[in-house]
Amino acid sequence: MTVSGRFVALLAFGVVPVVLLGARAEAAFLTLAAWLVLALLLGTLDLLLAASPRRVIVERTVPARVRLGAEAPAELLLTNTGRGAIRGQVRDAWEPSAGLVRSRTPIALPPGERRRVNETLRPWRRGERRVAEVTVRAWGPLHLWGRQATLSAPGRIRVLPPFASRKHLPSRLARLRELDGMTSVMLRGQGTEFDSLREYVRGDDVRSIDWRATARRHDPTAGSGARVMVRTWRPERDRRVIILIDSARTSAARIDDEPRIDTAFESALLLGALASRAGDRVDVLAYDRAVRGRVQGATGPELLSRMVDVFAGVEPALIEMDWGAVPTQLAAITSQRSLVVLLTSIEAPGASRGLLAVLPQLARKHTVVVASVTDPESLRAAGERRDREGVYRAAAAERALLDVARVTAAIQRSGADVVTGSPADLPPALSDRYLALKAAGKL
Repeated sequence: MTVSGRFVALLAFGVVPVVLLGARAEAAFLTLAAWLVLALLLGTLDLLLAASPRRVIVERTVPARVRLGAEAPAELLLTNTGRGAIRGQVRDAWEPSAGLVRSRTPIALPPGERRRVNETLRPWRRGERRVAEVTVRAWGPLHLWGRQATLSAPGRIRVLPPFASRKHLPSRLARLRELDGMTSVMLRGQGTEFDSLREYVRGDDVRSIDWRATARRHDPTAGSGARVMVRTWRPERDRRVIILIDSARTSAARIDDEPRIDTAFESALLLGALASRAGDRVDVLAYDRAVRGRVQGATGPELLSRMVDVFAGVEPALIEMDWGAVPTQLAAITSQRSLVVLLTSIEAPGASRGLLAVLPQLARKHTVVVASVTDPESLRAAGERRDREGVYRAAAAERALLDVARVTAAIQRSGADVVTGSPADLPPALSDRYLALKAAGKL
């Protein structure tokens, strides 16, 4: 049972006779008591005449997936199987992060009929958003008292990462096509793939001379000198790119009102899309002390689809990262030399000890890139020193930037590369470093 504001106003109206008959206390008391009895009788009669909301059957329709920040239409189908008409409200019980635009909807549901309630969801948090119940409230004819029932109507929607860095993909693909031969760019050096043989011309690297091919082409009876042959190379395809995302406690920190792990997902999606178009095999692992998400063996559009689906359910774990187990995890994926991208935090030297301890082992076998998001607020605070508070903030910001510089130098001494940037800049910066490594023949 529920009471409306109209019933409260009816009770409050009973104070008027008490004010008018203030000098006659006994008469005022009797009038007030009679008014309360009348109001209760009217409320009871209203409740008896209200239809039962438990005779309503609820069906829910909701899309399976939606990207973070986008709108998703949903609907409730309400069927009245009772004898009386229901006039009241429906309240849907989505969790707040699902972003239900309007949770309460007035309804008029005649007996034996069905009505549709349209809803709009605007999720503001990634992951599984669930709902279990719907509350139906039916008022009586006087709208004083009503009946209320909570009915089971389970549903869920999977909120995927937004992949806002997709806008950087076309420009990076254009640069990739240049490297891949559409602009006839040929590279030489370790880590490139043999393409063809041709005659030596002035300016060619002598290290590219193929002496066996030169000997086979030499004809002593032709009366001319040996035709020196050189090898041409092209950027390698079908290389291995392993993206490891640190999902431990440091990934829960918010940078520019975005969790650090969400920036890591954006960077991984952009790099995965680019490397997949380049013909490389991409494997993704979200790890702290256990595997929180894994994508292996997917190519093309399937890769991005599986990545966003896996990322949707990964949340930061408030535990320390187990860097000592990372080489074993990588070895379980491949024994081939690969590009290993570690998306983690390098802001605190103390928290980076485990990473620094394992980097030399990884760098001996793989090409390693460590990517970390930096707080642009630190850069802004370092330049604002107008008052005493600003000076203290600038000192703290300078100390934070110095810590990042120290960890960066230690990583580079271990044989790995470092990419840093704000949440908006890190995804394209990481993709640019991937293209630079490809252009230099280091993959």
